[in-house]
Amino acid sequence: MPIEFLTQEQRSQYGQFSGAPNENQLARYFHLDDADLLIINNRRGDHNRLGFALQLTTVRFLGTFLAAPTNVPHAAIVFVAKQIDNINVDCLPKYMERKPTRHTHRTEIQQKYGYHEFSTGLWRFKLSRLLYTRSWISNERPSVMFDFSTAWLIQHKVLLPGVSTLSRLISEIRERANSRLFIRLAALPDEIQKTKLKELLTISEGLSASKFDLLRRGPVTISGPSFNNAISRYIELKAFGIQSLNFKHIPITRLKNLARSAGIASMYSISRMPEDRCIATLVSFIYVFEIVALDDALDVLDMLLTQITADAKKLNRQKRLRSIKDLDKSALTLAKVCTLNFR
Repeated sequence: MPIEFLTQEQRSQYGQFSGAPNENQLARYFHLDDADLLIINNRRGDHNRLGFALQLTTVRFLGTFLAAPTNVPHAAIVFVAKQIDNINVDCLPKYMERKPTRHTHRTEIQQKYGYHEFSTGLWRFKLSRLLYTRSWISNERPSVMFDFSTAWLIQHKVLLPGVSTLSRLISEIRERANSRLFIRLAALPDEIQKTKLKELLTISEGLSASKFDLLRRGPVTISGPSFNNAISRYIELKAFGIQSLNFKHIPITRLKNLARSAGIASMYSISRMPEDRCIATLVSFIYVFEIVALDDALDVLDMLLTQITADAKKLNRQKRLRSIKDLDKSALTLAKVCTLNFR
C-alpha cells in the first residue's frame, strides 16, 4: 500500500503551527500553573525563561519540539510572556543564540514532565498493536488512522515521530492486516469450491460476459420474469455453499468492504490478483451477494405484489363505476314508469 495518503492539510498541521491557537487552546495548552512557573523562573535571563516556557507549551500543544522554538504564533508568545511577569517578547531572539541551552531545556522538559521518545520499542509496540486491532476490525481509512495516531501520541505524551515514519508504520500495519484477512478467507473453501469460484472469472463460449459479471447485476425492472431471474441468481449464489463455512473469526465489516470492492472491480483485475487475495475476494463476494440477492428477490416480489394489488383495485373501481352508471340508468327508467298514469 502506498504511504502517500495524507492530505495537504494533514501534512501542514502535523507537528507544527498551522495558525494562531484560539482562546480555548491558549487556556488549555499555554496556561502556566504555579509548578510550571517555579521551574521556569529557575532559568537565568528573561530570554531563557520565555524560551523554556515556549518549548514547554509547544510540546503540550503540538506533541513535539520545534527545531526553532521561537517559531510560535505571536499571540501565543504574548500569552505566555504575560504569565511570566509580563516579560518583553523582544528578548526572544537572544534565546536562539545558544543551541546547547535549547537542547538542555528540551531534555529537562522531557524528564520532568514525562515525555517519551517514540523510537523506544515500548510505545511503538503499543501504538502498533492498537492500530492493528482497529485495522483488523474496521478497516479504517489510513488518513483516519493517522489522525487517531497523532491524537493518541499527544495524549500519552509520546513525542511525534517524523510524518514519513508514522505514515509508513500505518501502511505496514494495514498491509499486514489485509494479508491476514486474505490468508484466512482463502483457507475456508475446499478445492472444489475454489475451482468453482475461479470459473466465475472465465467467459464461456457464446457469451459476452463472465458469470461473475452476471451474478453481480441485480434486477432493474418489476415483473414476473425479473422475479424469476432474481430467484435464479440467489439459487446460483447459494449453490457455492459459502454460507456454510466458518466465518466466526472474520469481522463482518471487512467482508462487506472486500465484497464492495469486488462489486466495482473488473473481472480481469481480480483474476490478476495473487492466489490468496483472488480467492478471498470471491469468497467475500459470494458471501455478501448471496444475502443481497435474496433481499433483491424479496424486494421485487413485494413491489410486484403491490403492483398487482393496485391494478386489481383499479379494475374493481372501474367495474364499480360502470355498475353504478347502469343502476343510475335503471333508477331513472323506474322513476319515469312510476310517473305514468295507468287507467
